Amino acid sequence: MKKDQLPPGRRSVLRIAACLGATAAGSLLVGERAETPGRGPAGGAAAGPQAAVRPPKATSYRLRPLAAYAAPALRRARPPVRRRPFLEIPDMGRAMVLTFDDGPDPRYTPDILGILREYGVRAMFFVCGEMATDNRDLLREMADDGHVVGNHTWSHPLVPKLPPSRIRDQLGRTSEVIEKSLGEAPLWYRAPYGAWNKHSFEIGAELGMEPLGWTLDTLDWTRPGTSTIVRRVLRGAAPGVVVLSHDAGGNRSQSVAALRRYLPELLDEGYRITVPRR
Repeated sequence: MKKDQLPPGRRSVLRIAACLGATAAGSLLVGERAETPGRGPAGGAAAGPQAAVRPPKATSYRLRPLAAYAAPALRRARPPVRRRPFLEIPDMGRAMVLTFDDGPDPRYTPDILGILREYGVRAMFFVCGEMATDNRDLLREMADDGHVVGNHTWSHPLVPKLPPSRIRDQLGRTSEVIEKSLGEAPLWYRAPYGAWNKHSFEIGAELGMEPLGWTLDTLDWTRPGTSTIVRRVLRGAAPGVVVLSHDAGGNRSQSVAALRRYLPELLDEGYRITVPRR
């Protein structure tokens, strides 16, 4: 196409915000326009066997009413709900964050994990629930290697076109899969296509997550060629930059090959490849 609230026992999002500092300025609608599992580039239905995606079922995940007769209602998040996502990670020195959206995909995610493991670096994977539910072993491999697993909704819809109840289903159901697989719910989420709205920020906050966008879009979903992806990353490299790539949603062989080339070059240039502190 692949980065909030506080039930008992969860780490406070305040600790995250304290580490990250002020939210970076930027547009709330960033044109990712990537392919999605079972969908076309702009969110339209795709032909073929993957087109019939089962809609997410209603869930009460982390939004259970206080009484049996009470309807689930959003509660004001603390700290106050953000109005825009983080677009970069400040105050981390000469560090960059690599992120991969839309997986996990057994065709490409294992190779990406292997390259990251070879160089001893950690990254962030924003997973779609419909992919994660069938590839929980890859979720566990991500976590075991120290990577951050984030929420990228269930089926990669255009969030601003959904009513709040559907946004809640998309995020809540995916968080539930991640928590059941890893024993810990995600602390970060990313809107498909970078399209956020007020409801997505509020509901994400209710589920205990911070919103993360990106600074540098590799546009790898267009399959522009391995060398072009490498050139975009190296030219855009800078402290605090968040790089957007994909490990699913289409043929990601160029994304894998590009990572193998630009990662050692970034390290040779003195960049630390890391993830936000929690």
